[in-house]
Amino acid sequence: MKTGVILLLGVVAACSQASAGELVLRYDEPAEQWTDALPVGNGSMGAMVFGGIEKERIQFNHDTLWAGKPHSYARDGAVDILPEMRRLLFAGKQKDAQKLGMERFMSVPLRQAPYQPFGDLWLEFPAAGKVKNYLRELDLDGAVATTVYSVDGVQYTRTVFASCPDQMIAVRIEADRKGALFFRAALSSEHQRATRVSRQDDTTLKLIGKVDAVDVGRNGNRIPFDGAVEFEARLRIDVEDGTATVSDSGIEVSGATKATLYLVGGTSYKNFQSLDADPAVLCEKVLDGIGGKSYVQLLADHQKDHRRLFRRTTLNLNGNRSAALTTDERLSQYQSNPDPDFAALLFQYGRYLLIASSRPGSQAANLQGLWNESRKPAWDSKYTLNINAEMNYWPAELTGLSECHEPFFDLIRDLQISGGEVAEKHYGARGWVAHHNTDAWRGAAPINASNHGIWPVGGAWMCTHLWEHFLFSGDRKFLAETAYPLMKGASEFFVDYLIEDPVFGKGWLVSGPSNSPERGGLVMAPTMDHQIIRTLFNQTAEAAKFLGKDPAFRKQLEEMAARIAPNQVGEAGQLKEWLYQEDPFTDHRHVSHLWGLHPGAEITPETPELFAACKRTLELRGDAGTGWSRGWKVNFWARLRDGDRMNRILYGFFNNTSVKGGAGFYNNLFDAHPPFQIDGNFGLTAGIAEALVQSHLRDVNGHWIIDLLPALPSAWSEGSVTGLRARGGFEVSIRWKDGTLVLAEIKSLNGNPLVVRMGSKIIRTQTSAGKVYLVENKDLK
Repeated sequence: MKTGVILLLGVVAACSQASAGELVLRYDEPAEQWTDALPVGNGSMGAMVFGGIEKERIQFNHDTLWAGKPHSYARDGAVDILPEMRRLLFAGKQKDAQKLGMERFMSVPLRQAPYQPFGDLWLEFPAAGKVKNYLRELDLDGAVATTVYSVDGVQYTRTVFASCPDQMIAVRIEADRKGALFFRAALSSEHQRATRVSRQDDTTLKLIGKVDAVDVGRNGNRIPFDGAVEFEARLRIDVEDGTATVSDSGIEVSGATKATLYLVGGTSYKNFQSLDADPAVLCEKVLDGIGGKSYVQLLADHQKDHRRLFRRTTLNLNGNRSAALTTDERLSQYQSNPDPDFAALLFQYGRYLLIASSRPGSQAANLQGLWNESRKPAWDSKYTLNINAEMNYWPAELTGLSECHEPFFDLIRDLQISGGEVAEKHYGARGWVAHHNTDAWRGAAPINASNHGIWPVGGAWMCTHLWEHFLFSGDRKFLAETAYPLMKGASEFFVDYLIEDPVFGKGWLVSGPSNSPERGGLVMAPTMDHQIIRTLFNQTAEAAKFLGKDPAFRKQLEEMAARIAPNQVGEAGQLKEWLYQEDPFTDHRHVSHLWGLHPGAEITPETPELFAACKRTLELRGDAGTGWSRGWKVNFWARLRDGDRMNRILYGFFNNTSVKGGAGFYNNLFDAHPPFQIDGNFGLTAGIAEALVQSHLRDVNGHWIIDLLPALPSAWSEGSVTGLRARGGFEVSIRWKDGTLVLAEIKSLNGNPLVVRMGSKIIRTQTSAGKVYLVENKDLK
């Protein structure tokens, strides 16, 4: 093995970076539907750009604009019926237990608040003559949405971006003939109560309002949420020539050549416990901050910030058979002409969306990331903790976007507070707990219905992300000050919550009342619970040992983890979803009990019977499913080391929902459940990374094994990837040909021992932080 110091730029060059020009979504007509429009975002503000000609719509959001207000969802006295629910479930009286749970154990109110749209920026242009050379693009590398077309010999260009450094959305409008720009800009909002648009000053239009009340839920089970969050948006115009006139009805621009609109927004949401922020002050601060900067400088700062994250990872799968087509056409014809580099584009699109919807200081990416046009979005566009919220962050550590993980950690910090109240009032337990959903107000109690809402391991699953961040980064301060206290609190809850199984008489500990997400109703002893709790206990114990803390508690966790009911293989060779009886023959989209395969790591090739049982489960379930379910299955098959079966899932996933309906992707490549859920995008990105590099296994010395090309599809016979991350603190770049490794360049970030596996061959070496270690094909012969 060769060693040596190599600059990151050298690593990228050696492994053949895909050109930035290929990372573009491209269309030849304006968006008709919201799911045709193109997303931009800076973590807090997001917008959907339609690319209209005579009338342009730019629909925008702010991540703190929600219905409802600070509120405790915990139910007083819920703990009183916990023993009776358990007794009824063990006695086989599931319906009675569910009825009792609905009456006395559920959240108050029964549902949580929905994420809300902020408003729309409208641009109206004079009636156009014949339009030529229309092009609408989203450049993932540059993070700009561009619309270009020509009318009567004049080319018009609109460029939209959302800047994280400057916390605003910029809209640049240009004509290539002097004085040819004439347009009107206006603001509106779906919220009509107290909403008013007015002139702020000679260059600024202002929209102020308050969230309207909204009902959520279904049929007779509808819950009203009052609107309490106040909001304000300001739109500032800058023209380089011509005139701009601001009135209460909008901004009129005449005879200009270049004009730029700066859109900023703020709300009264300070945190989940307070509405004391002043949106006017927030808007003024942002506008003052950009006042002395030119458009060119603002764009440069935005792209430097975005590319600092985005360019850490590249992927080239040597396809491009469909690159000349528009993006919607590429999607529509994929199944008749599979193009590996279209999969690479989707991989990078997921990274783009995470950068755009989750930045330090912003709210965590929700069920639709950051983007929502409806006051009643599907599933309220909240945080669904039984799969979707965690799935959003699967790519964060793997693909070099560790900073984008931070808002998720902030969400966990909040839930420790609200979840501590729920732990006490619902379970009489220490620590903290979160169930299957939360919202801006950090609801932690069980919601919706007892047959699927009483699922107490949402917070435990979230805590595994804290440990993963430490494993990838090696950040000891983060482990000591953030991760371990949260993990310890979550573990304390389950120390008090678990009970001994009365059926098998083996002293096993079981979870319950709970459920296997969206299947089977309220039960005792679901497999997914046990996998997550066991993992939480073991990770918390390891963290305590690493930090030299709480030896007695560490020992208690290790002993209890060993007593949790183990995974079981059922009559059809499947992994059992519950400890007790079940029917294995189903094609249900939730395959929650394979959590121990992925994202967990207790089921591996080193547990062959359980590994085979996971494969059998997936065969019984089939390859179909909703969009996010297919994204989940991509990861399962990657962990099962079957690249071709993983690629078969991708093949079925690449369906144009805008044209054919069903699960897949919309024209703008948003994941279709349907409707839109962003977790499928993030799941796909993570799954492709898992096919190329895995690092969830350890050797006999406890060192993480970097597994190169563990699930490479045969259709991806040649390619390269740079900048993937591995546990233990490594950055991995690979080039392969004819399905075989040519070269791997592995940068040690923390100086930990390096263990590399390719097939059956393993190489070990000590490392120094900052050095790059080369693995060539000849090293593996």
